[in-house]
Amino acid sequence: MATKKHKKAVVYQVFTRLFGNTNMTNKPWGTIEENGVGKFTDFSAKALKAIKDLGVTHIWYTGVPHHDVIRDYTAYGISNDDPDIVKGRAGSPYAVKDYYNVNPDLAKNPEKRLEEFQNLIKRSHKAGLKVIIDIVPNHVARNYEGKSTPEGFEPFGASDDTTVEYKRDNNFYYIPGTEFKVPDWRDGYTPLGGEKNPLEDNKFTEIPAKWTGNGSRSAQPDFNDWYETVKINYGVRPDGHYDFDMLPDDFDTKDYKEHYEFWVTKDVPSSWVKFKDIALYWLAMGVDGFRYDMAEMVPVEFWSYLNSHIKMKNNDTFIMAEVYNPGLYREYINKGKMDYLYDKVDLYDGLKHIMAGHGWSDHIHTVQNGIQDIEHNMLHFLENHDEQRIASPEFAGDAKTAKPAMVVSATISTSPTMIYFGQEVGEPAAEHAGFGSPSRTSIFDYIGVPTLQRWVNNKKFDGGQSTDEEKDLRDFYKRLLNFTITSDALIGEYQETHFFNKEYTANYNHRSFSFCRWSANEKLLVISNFDVDKTYEYEFKVPQDIIQKWGLSKNTAYPLEDELYNQAKLDLRVGDDGIGRFDIIVYPLQSFIFKLK
Repeated sequence: MATKKHKKAVVYQVFTRLFGNTNMTNKPWGTIEENGVGKFTDFSAKALKAIKDLGVTHIWYTGVPHHDVIRDYTAYGISNDDPDIVKGRAGSPYAVKDYYNVNPDLAKNPEKRLEEFQNLIKRSHKAGLKVIIDIVPNHVARNYEGKSTPEGFEPFGASDDTTVEYKRDNNFYYIPGTEFKVPDWRDGYTPLGGEKNPLEDNKFTEIPAKWTGNGSRSAQPDFNDWYETVKINYGVRPDGHYDFDMLPDDFDTKDYKEHYEFWVTKDVPSSWVKFKDIALYWLAMGVDGFRYDMAEMVPVEFWSYLNSHIKMKNNDTFIMAEVYNPGLYREYINKGKMDYLYDKVDLYDGLKHIMAGHGWSDHIHTVQNGIQDIEHNMLHFLENHDEQRIASPEFAGDAKTAKPAMVVSATISTSPTMIYFGQEVGEPAAEHAGFGSPSRTSIFDYIGVPTLQRWVNNKKFDGGQSTDEEKDLRDFYKRLLNFTITSDALIGEYQETHFFNKEYTANYNHRSFSFCRWSANEKLLVISNFDVDKTYEYEFKVPQDIIQKWGLSKNTAYPLEDELYNQAKLDLRVGDDGIGRFDIIVYPLQSFIFKLK
């Protein structure tokens, strides 16, 4: 059987330590023994095939690099981490302690943890999935050690001059003459939920104190600061001036090879080189891409340097990043050589408002129209580890509410689509995990993900314990995502039909949205109803200019068939006025992806 060629990409973000955990105890602040933890080996060939069959092209294993954890691994040469500077018991995946190794919690045999991850890469590739991991360039764990740093390389901070606040080739910023103090705990918080631990003494020795990851320059960061991390110095002076070469203005039009040639002769700060070496290390191991945390907190010149070096090694490397300031999108894409940025502030936030029952769908096209030059680079999602679960009462309260938004998000542009593990079965994240709070699946605690666990079904990965509603939702995601990765039209042209119908079609309003996508050999019309309790019946209209672009003749009928559920076959009637028309009923939360036959 011929292999289908992927068109759009679909990224499956999975929190690695939670995916294969079948323990359902869910005790707040529970230990591994009490609440369990997933392992690399839980991603069996069967599990990976099920993920692949969902319509996934890339898998982002979140939380792989070795970060702080509250667990004794001293038998394996790993130092214990201090609860006073660790969030949760399982630790933040964004407080990396050793960039050249992986989280020992994830290994059956911690001594061979790196080998177990290498085997996971191989299994993922065999299943037809590309592998993405995190790199967090803005900050590292406050107790960064880098014990696995290869010979000939240095860990962060190893050669820093700690007598000064700043020096270009220091990896950290310092507060000379001061000693770090842990935050003042408040709101009833105590590390580990009050459980006694030999290192939990409201102290952590750090002399002199370092700047905190979010930029706090206080020797005693606030409870809401990123106190578990320290900020990396990229050659940016405390007054904001740069100690490195700037990219020429016209470099937003240059390709990665020209960016590489620009930097290869330049003397760059130490931190730049260290992160470049880290990225190339993981590429050499077989990793296919990276997700960069809080990329806009790091100068765009560094990204030009790093990404051009990466692309010179493997031009197909998949690079995605968090940048939340729309005013910086083009700079980080064009000058920073990012492949994809989160489309959070515009598309996600707008869709969230609509799903919650407040927003108008008119906003969707306003967003899409404003980014036409970079639409391919804006990664679409409705959930990730930072956002509330759709099914949580704090958000929509019902996972089905996301169906029209998911169809629009996945089909409106050529950009990749990302889903978060458990989204496809309606996970509400209701657990009181400890450090983490309900509505978001905790990334800090040992916890279970109940709806996913029912689908995992004691590692049969077959949905054997899933409810009928969960099975129906996963079937919806599977149909939609598999269509997107094989469609030619979805890497082609876009034009909205929403405003034309809002003006000329009775019963069509701001709780619906529609648009066309097409290529030379495929023509699609997408219609979605965001209302949870209203059915709309109307004569839908396709404007004259789209009829002309599609090369359709007047006074002719053309068959339309729904590609999502095969739930409708209609005729698009092109009248003498050049407008296409068909009658349709759209039920609550229903979407159609009509293909012109």
